[in-house]
Amino acid sequence: MSHDQNFKNLILDYPREAIHFAAAAEAAAIDPGARILPIRQEQLKERLGARFRELDTPLLVEWPDGRREALLFVLEEDTDPQRFSIHRLAHYCLDLAELLGMERLVPVVIFLRAGAFPRELRLGGDAQCYLHFQYLAWPLFQLQARDDLNSPNLVARLNLPNMAYAPEDKLAVYAQAVRGLLTLEPDPERRLKYLDFIDIYAQLDDHERHLYEQQYAQEADIMSGFAERFIQQGEARILLRLLSTRFGELPPTTRERIETADAETLLHWSERVLTARSLDEVLH
Repeated sequence: MSHDQNFKNLILDYPREAIHFAAAAEAAAIDPGARILPIRQEQLKERLGARFRELDTPLLVEWPDGRREALLFVLEEDTDPQRFSIHRLAHYCLDLAELLGMERLVPVVIFLRAGAFPRELRLGGDAQCYLHFQYLAWPLFQLQARDDLNSPNLVARLNLPNMAYAPEDKLAVYAQAVRGLLTLEPDPERRLKYLDFIDIYAQLDDHERHLYEQQYAQEADIMSGFAERFIQQGEARILLRLLSTRFGELPPTTRERIETADAETLLHWSERVLTARSLDEVLH
C-alpha cells in the first residue's frame, strides 16, 4: 500500500484542513480570502543527467489582493521515521526557495509509524552555527485520538485510526472517524473514497467489523447505502454509453429511467444490449 499516495490525495483534496491540522500556528493567518494551490513537484535539475528531487505535496498560499506575501508549505509523508533524511528535506526546501524566489516557507513532515527522528539540523564550526534547519513534525502515532474525536477538521477525523488510543477504544475511534466523514463531507464520491482511507488504517478484522455493524448500525447502514448507490450509478453510466453507441442519442426520459433503476434491473438491461434490435427491446 502506497501510504504517501494516500496522503497526497488527502492533502490535495483538503489542503486548508491539512495545513490547519499539521501547522496550526502558521495557519492562523490564512483567512478565507487566501488561495491555496499545489505546485509542480518535479524540481529543476542542476544537470540534465541528474535525478530530480520530488516532494510529496508542496502547497502555495497566495493572497490575491497582495496584502500578505505568499507562503509555501512543504508537506512530506514518511511512513517509517528511520528512513527520514533531514538533509534531504533541507535540500528540498533550499531548492524550492531558490527556484521560487521565496523566503517564507514552512516544512512539515508526517510520520505514520512509531520511531525516533531528528528534530533539527545544525552545521557549523567551533565559533558558530552557520546553518540551522528545523521543520514541523507531525507524528500521528504520538497524537492522542481522544483529543480529536469531535474535531470539526475533516483531516483530523480521518486520521483518528493513525493516532494513539487504547485497544478497547478501537471501534469508538473508527466510528468517530466515519461520523466525521458523514458530517463534514457532503460529496458521496468523496465519502466513499475516504471511507477506504479510514478502512486502510483502522484495519478492522472480521470480528471487529461485525461488532461495528451491530453497535453502530446507523452509520454502517448509511455507508453501505452510499456504496450500493455509487455502484449503481457506475453501472448506469456504462449502460448509457453502450446504448448511445448502439442506438444513438437517447431521449431524456430514457436516460432518467436508467439513472434511477435498481441494480437488478440494470443487470437485465445490460444483458440484452448486444442482442436486442431496438432500444425498446432492451428496456422492455
